[in-house]
Amino acid sequence: MIKKLGIEESKVPDMCASLYKLLWTTMAGLRAIGYKFDYDDFHSFVHGRLPYQKLRPDPVLRNILLNVPVRKIVLTNADKAHASRVLSRLELEDCFESIICFETLNEVDKGNVPVDGDDTEVFDIDEYTACPDADLVLPRTPVVCKPFEEAFEQVFKIASISPQKTLFFDDSIRNLQNGKRLGLHTVWVGSSHRTEGVDCALESIHNIKEALPELWEDNDKSEGIKYSKKVAIETSVKA
Repeated sequence: MIKKLGIEESKVPDMCASLYKLLWTTMAGLRAIGYKFDYDDFHSFVHGRLPYQKLRPDPVLRNILLNVPVRKIVLTNADKAHASRVLSRLELEDCFESIICFETLNEVDKGNVPVDGDDTEVFDIDEYTACPDADLVLPRTPVVCKPFEEAFEQVFKIASISPQKTLFFDDSIRNLQNGKRLGLHTVWVGSSHRTEGVDCALESIHNIKEALPELWEDNDKSEGIKYSKKVAIETSVKA
């Protein structure tokens, strides 16, 4: 943001927080308020700084995923390179039917436009956050990502799934609440407390079998079953 977009360093932390709160991701927010940049450059910079070497194979989760008799799909706002690298480090790359990622949901060439300071008009996000009740209208982002309804609708179509027969795992309450509103059965990973928009909460992803033992029943018998009074599942989406 400092080097590529010319944003003052002192403004970056507050801007990132505001964009994330209002427009779900920093990238979506930057594009909404008028910045143009190469999506691949953005992902490479953000993910290139991550300590992938700290990730270790997860044989417990691998065994769970390989043995649960339902479809499993990765849904991520990240690019495919990041998703693939994480799955490879965890040794889970062959546990999923497919990866639905940033490139799947977005026309990647749309954002790959160099910044032109003379032509780019940037929406004043600071003024908007300072006076949210003013007449300013927050611009719409061209980026399609969770938890936007458009993203979920695309996923349902691409994966040929019914939300009413799909279990959606995520660690973001905002993603879960929007998914729930669209008919998905939701599992909050990383919390042991259920809240609005959450059907089931798992403190650890390793607790799936204990929390939802019905998933291991024969697929032919699964449709229409109410799992622990929480979900009815035929298809599974992993976030």
